[in-house]
Amino acid sequence: MITGAIFDLDGTLIDSMAVWDTIGETYLRTLGYEPKEDINEVLRPLSLYQAACYCKSEYGIPMSAEELMAGVNKAVENAYFYSVPAKEGVNDFLSRLSKTGVKMCVATATDRYLVEAALRRLELDRYFSDIFTCTEAGCGKEEPAVYRRAHACLGTDKTKTVVFEDALHAAATARKDGFITVGVYDRYTEEQEELKRVSDVYLPDYLHTEAFWDLAGKM
Repeated sequence: MITGAIFDLDGTLIDSMAVWDTIGETYLRTLGYEPKEDINEVLRPLSLYQAACYCKSEYGIPMSAEELMAGVNKAVENAYFYSVPAKEGVNDFLSRLSKTGVKMCVATATDRYLVEAALRRLELDRYFSDIFTCTEAGCGKEEPAVYRRAHACLGTDKTKTVVFEDALHAAATARKDGFITVGVYDRYTEEQEELKRVSDVYLPDYLHTEAFWDLAGKM
């Protein structure tokens, strides 16, 4: 049986990718810079700190990375504090996992105070023992550091620990590092077929999770 689960936040637990989809170009324009055409694709796999460092270097912005990060967080925090919804069915799914004794935590590129606010408002915080962020890990999900920190906290057998992700690059990283991977559909992820290929299980939503429970029952 699966004993541990590591969940991404944005696009996996909560329906928040609309907040981030164009935040890079939007925020650059508020600072008076015209973003390059591929800015959103470049920033998407980066941690917030990496994104801030990239923009500071690429556009010659005379602000510290920390100031840029604070500005982006300020621009999105209203959504996390007041409006971003949970993915449909996720509460019942987490409840079932919890009742079967699965230990759970969150591994995310979003900064901690925003994560805590959203999980608390949506009453999902009760399911998770801790939160691990890419900023604190020092790299984005192109490296497995944040997953390894989360796994160390859970203390579960890696071969019985699942990583839930909506992003292709993140799911691929987790799988390469030896985790079971569950791909979760999000309308802002374009590479759905590729995500299916790198996932042990693919969930179209949390209302149709039979494939996951079938896998869990075989372990």
